[in-house]
Amino acid sequence: MVDVKERTCCFTGHREIPEESLMKIKQRLEEQVVRLIQQGVIYYGAGGALGFDTLAAQTILALKNAYPQVKLILVLPCQNQSERWNRADRAICEGILVQADKVVYISEHYYKGCMHKRNRHLVDCSDYCICYLNRLSGGTYYTVHYAREKGLKIINCAEQLG
Repeated sequence: MVDVKERTCCFTGHREIPEESLMKIKQRLEEQVVRLIQQGVIYYGAGGALGFDTLAAQTILALKNAYPQVKLILVLPCQNQSERWNRADRAICEGILVQADKVVYISEHYYKGCMHKRNRHLVDCSDYCICYLNRLSGGTYYTVHYAREKGLKIINCAEQLG
């Protein structure tokens, strides 16, 4: 019997994606997800942040038409994560939230460290990590480094550009 972790991929990436790279990143992301689906990976965990997390969640939701077995799991740091976001970003977040197959909240309220705990949870439950990492600092860098330490197979969409 296959372990659920072996069929799970998490996402992590920067909040800012350069406009000139967005289409290539979207294309690489979709290609990599389809490749994993064809290998039997059906659970996809996203952290619900703006930027790459949102792009990844939207990609999974779009692919559900062709691959209905795929499940989107949102792992959010706290229940009020989006309360300080602008109206448009909150609407996008709410749209993803209602379509997700499962939502996990790390905490009821924000506290220093809840994002870090969210990122570790995503990695600890996955065998694959698709990321958008283009700098060697910050939360994405830390999460990818942690994923590498834990033996996850890392796919960096930023490395596919050019």
